[in-house]
Amino acid sequence: MIIKMIIAITAIFALLLGWLIVQSLNRLLAKKYPELGPAREEGQGCGSSCGCHNKEACNKKEACNKKLPR
Repeated sequence: MIIKMIIAITAIFALLLGWLIVQSLNRLLAKKYPELGPAREEGQGCGSSCGCHNKEACNKKEACNKKLPR
């Protein structure tokens, strides 16, 4: 029982650390190759990241209508 709990806690922290590494690599890649555009952070831009299901009532409407550079 305790072994399973330790494994689960370790797995959660490993996944979190992995996600942080992926984000930092994404930022480094965007800095190294600026012609590809800025790194898209979570919660920015269009789509489901507006944080609402009704896009017409979205508070970040200007972000959803803004064209992203390629």
